[in-house]
Amino acid sequence: MMQQRMQHRWYFSSTAISLILLLVQGGANAFQIASRSHLSNRLGSSKTALAGRRNGSHNDKGVDNIIARSSSRRSFFTQQAPSILAAATIVANTLPSLPANAEDDLIDVYFGCGCFWHVQHEFVEAERTILGRADDELTSRAGYAGGKAGASDGKVCYHNAQNIADYGKLGHAEVVSMRIPSSKFEEFAVEYCKLFDEDGNRPDQFGDRGTEYRNVVGIPGGKSSPLAESLVKASLKTGDKLDFAVGKGDDKDLAKVSFIMDTADFPAFGAEQYHQFHDGFKLDENYPNSYNSLAGKFTQKGEDFGKCPNGMMGIGFGGL
Repeated sequence: MMQQRMQHRWYFSSTAISLILLLVQGGANAFQIASRSHLSNRLGSSKTALAGRRNGSHNDKGVDNIIARSSSRRSFFTQQAPSILAAATIVANTLPSLPANAEDDLIDVYFGCGCFWHVQHEFVEAERTILGRADDELTSRAGYAGGKAGASDGKVCYHNAQNIADYGKLGHAEVVSMRIPSSKFEEFAVEYCKLFDEDGNRPDQFGDRGTEYRNVVGIPGGKSSPLAESLVKASLKTGDKLDFAVGKGDDKDLAKVSFIMDTADFPAFGAEQYHQFHDGFKLDENYPNSYNSLAGKFTQKGEDFGKCPNGMMGIGFGGL
């Protein structure tokens, strides 16, 4: 299998070189879409981008490296589409057929936009629909990420009376982590973008506010990853409702802006068992018992949800 993968990678490399030569000879510039530096160049100064952001509603000079507005993003993909399509056709016609998932590595990512209860449910459904996973194969877990402090004595906990490793004081936001094939990331990113309304507000934008509920997306490599480009494309597909900024940790809670985090620097920490597979924050979001009972089933199979205190009052329900 390893020899077969190396052959595939060598074949892909040689094909890619031929493709580049064809593009150069033809004067095409489609190869820019594959350049990691292109995305970095589009992560310009926030002082300009935010100043014009929806009538100045986000003129916050404390955020660096915000991606350019929708007009430049859209024009880039529109202008390059013919060349990109031609290049993709060449690759499709020259690459050998690979075994299923031969080059499709599983990656750890996370998404956050407000309270993680509702978000977890939506990504559980995405795992079932997009990947066809059964209950015992689900990887979506409520958790915390995005703080500079990391963990305290190996723990990151919800608010508790003992004040042990409080996730808010550690600078984290509520997230949902999962392990998915890299080729399916854009589909999951689309589901994330669908959580925001037509104005770019998250589901609980006018309820839960503050840094603990800020919008974040964690991917391996952060803004330098090709997945960051997929994230922008997912936003375009769903109405171009979001801007993306480079997360530096302990970031602010800004409406209509999601911070791209590098999972190597800002990993996700699992939340307590009582937060897993919880009913949503709205009164009409009472999920079936078959969903609510999943945490207990995973625990019985040996999954460890940590040793944090059970909420503010030790009850272990609804954050209490």
